[in-house]
Amino acid sequence: KAMCSGKLQTALLVAGYFVYLLVGAAVFQALERSAEKQEKMAAAQMKEAFLQNFTQLTVAEMEQFMKNLIEAIQNGVYPVGNESQFEESNWDFSNSFFFAGTVVSTIGYGTLHPKTAGGQIFCVFFALFGIPLNIVFLHRVGKMLSLLCKKLGKFLYEKGMRKKKITFLTLLFFLTTGILVFLCLPSVFFQMTEGWSYSEGIYFAFITLSTIGFGDYVVGKQSDRKYFSYYRVLVAIWILFGLAWIALLFNL
Repeated sequence: KAMCSGKLQTALLVAGYFVYLLVGAAVFQALERSAEKQEKMAAAQMKEAFLQNFTQLTVAEMEQFMKNLIEAIQNGVYPVGNESQFEESNWDFSNSFFFAGTVVSTIGYGTLHPKTAGGQIFCVFFALFGIPLNIVFLHRVGKMLSLLCKKLGKFLYEKGMRKKKITFLTLLFFLTTGILVFLCLPSVFFQMTEGWSYSEGIYFAFITLSTIGFGDYVVGKQSDRKYFSYYRVLVAIWILFGLAWIALLFNL
């Protein structure tokens, strides 16, 4: 009964956690998408005005244009190409889910952030409850993985191996397996999808899973590349389980 109850609690926690992220993604998308569209239109108008009058601009006007351009880029609007960029949004569901995941995991790349008052206030409360929920989620997943460690240790102990050697081999097994699954293989995937070098993929994976999150490398941000649907959702799930693996290593 205790085992069934524990499994039920884990299932409810995992389900509730992902529902929380899904609801957060939907709210961020609803609050931010229209504001982003207005920013894109303003950036396009600024670009058009510049192209029409760039030979007659004064130094002050040129400086103002540069400031406006930098502000647009900081807000995630890249005024390059034609009007087709308006069809793509930084706040589609995939990007919104990815953002929600980086909020609760405290990575915070800084390349995507809410700009409306409603989005900023919601982000405060979403993080306020989401970060503790993320800690509980990682603890529970880490606890489940530690049960696998115990089973492995028990198996080796029954084979006549000493406890110190069992501890070392168990740690080595989960360390090497995790490095392969959460660092090495994803880096190949990022190399193919993002066009990065393998070392850049390793760098991004480590900086992300260590929650440093510089923001110099972020997935799905290159305008000249076509990404498949829900690419960033998959990356967000990789991040969450990668953090659980790191929590397991700390426990070990």
